Amino acid sequence: MSIQFPNLGINLGYVGKSIQIFGFEITFFGLVIALGMLLGMGFVILEAKRCGENKDDYLEMMIISLLLGVVGSRMLYVLCSWNLYKGNIIEIFNVRNGGLTFYGGLFGGMLGAAIYCGARRKSFMQMADTASMGIVIAQIIGRWGDFFNRESFGEYTNSIFAMQLPLSAVRSSEVTSAMRENLETIGGTSYIQVHPVFLYESLWCLLLFLLMLVWKRKKHFHGEVFLKYLAGYGLGRFCIELLRTDKLMIPGTSVGISQLISAALFVICAMIAVVEETMAKKRAARRRRRREQDYEAQERAAREAEAEEYRDRLRLERAFADGDAAGVPEVYNGTASAYEHDSEEPEETSSVEEGHPEEDPQDEENTEKIVEEENSVAEDFYEEDSEKDTEEISEEEALPKASGTENYVEENAGISEEETVAAKNPTASEEDEWLYSQPRRFAKKPAHEQKD
Repeated sequence: MSIQFPNLGINLGYVGKSIQIFGFEITFFGLVIALGMLLGMGFVILEAKRCGENKDDYLEMMIISLLLGVVGSRMLYVLCSWNLYKGNIIEIFNVRNGGLTFYGGLFGGMLGAAIYCGARRKSFMQMADTASMGIVIAQIIGRWGDFFNRESFGEYTNSIFAMQLPLSAVRSSEVTSAMRENLETIGGTSYIQVHPVFLYESLWCLLLFLLMLVWKRKKHFHGEVFLKYLAGYGLGRFCIELLRTDKLMIPGTSVGISQLISAALFVICAMIAVVEETMAKKRAARRRRRREQDYEAQERAAREAEAEEYRDRLRLERAFADGDAAGVPEVYNGTASAYEHDSEEPEETSSVEEGHPEEDPQDEENTEKIVEEENSVAEDFYEEDSEKDTEEISEEEALPKASGTENYVEENAGISEEETVAAKNPTASEEDEWLYSQPRRFAKKPAHEQKD
């Protein structure tokens, strides 16, 4: 029998419900459902491989979920249509005559996945993020099974997507008074014109799938994609159920079971997703602030250490410069050979070596004693000088007691004041930069070179 979309100009002359393979009748509904499941499982395995997860775990979980999903789908339909099966229990197992619900299969599959994850100690919500993308792919394709079965259509409409079905091809219980009033006869066949609800749901699931691809790459917590999928599908299914005429009602009421479940899923899952996402963002912000604070503390400590090292080096340079300006040769003249380069030997030593090419062992011992005494005097000078630098330097302490003119005293007093400012402020002046650029003439040489 034909199916037509008059406002789109589409006329399908013949759309069968089943085919014969080796004498077995196989419905297109079952083939399309199986194709959707296979494609969904294939996508889940590829996505798990892309994310570096174990694809075998997903395959095992999906097999268990599929089995329990079929059982759950049939059980929910039987519970809501118990009047049809209470007189014939065996008919419950005859799935070929139809009677499956999506939400029953969804909850059965979730139960199977939860059992598997609990037994294998896996994260259910983490695996559900990827598995839910396979479910929505199966829905995009599987909903077209209703097209071949002439099911899942809505009330009469004359919209652009209006679909015409032969009156004899649908169940009489699903035909409303509005459909009968607007029957159209084409070639002697009466057609009803209805909403193609299966098409709406397939397009809605396609939109969800595209959104889930974005959510998967920007998710903030495990289970975010799964929860948003449930909330999004619940919202769309609730609106679609308002159009359907073949609703599955709760026994004794006029409330559709799918519409009630859809509303509950949207409200509950949306609230959980919003709360969890907000908390995840706050936790991420706290971790980011903590990292920034640690980084700033490290940078501050490094700057302070660098500034302290610079101040210490500047104090030492200025102390040596003050010693030269004050004319303190008695401290350094005797130890020049211990601090200057090997090639810069003092004249006294060279003269002694020229006049006495061969020295007695006793002279060598006396020389070593003199060098040791000079080194000890130099170390005492360094210790006294460093103790003075740690304290706040005044003008009188900064001035050496060596003889000189009043101008010399004024120059040293000015240096002492600048030194006090430099000790408090690590910023170097032009004079500090000049001092820092001078060669380190008083760098202490190793002990074995001092003895030589």
